[in-house]
Amino acid sequence: MSENGAETQDQAPELPTSPGQLLQRLEELGIQSKTVMHPPVFTVEEAKTLRGSLPGSHIKNLFLRNKKGAMWLVTCLEDRTVDLKALGGALGAGRFSFGSADRLMTYLGVLPGSVTPFAVINDTGGAVTMVLDKGVLGNDPVNAHPLVNDMTTALEAADLIRFLEAEGHAPLMLDMDDLETA
Repeated sequence: MSENGAETQDQAPELPTSPGQLLQRLEELGIQSKTVMHPPVFTVEEAKTLRGSLPGSHIKNLFLRNKKGAMWLVTCLEDRTVDLKALGGALGAGRFSFGSADRLMTYLGVLPGSVTPFAVINDTGGAVTMVLDKGVLGNDPVNAHPLVNDMTTALEAADLIRFLEAEGHAPLMLDMDDLETA
């Protein structure tokens, strides 16, 4: 904190679940994963530049809400062009907007740039609906941030689903190929 009590840029808020605690949870579930460290990335383009030859599915994550305040975490292939109107229609959600940074921290316990399907570990009240693009499942492993954007954790797609289910967030499976051609 600075002298006036405001956070400085070097001080991020403490996360409700640390990357280490998440990796421990995966281990408790018998899920094998591999984690690599890298400079922080905030966009798909930065991730592509820094990741080198990490094999598997690479994802992007959208934290969305509708006018009624319902929330969704959508995980899709990184190169998807997502039409929020079509996505909202497919999910029966109406019009989507992006969730705020405050809402993101409150419900998923992560900062912007670190949104990940693993964040459902922090949604103990089940307020967020998890949506998974079927395309993510086609190329093991799946690579995702382990709650921070300076690490990437790889695990099998089936294990990602197993983790989501164990955390009470069995994903709605959506074929986003259908949305791109709509």
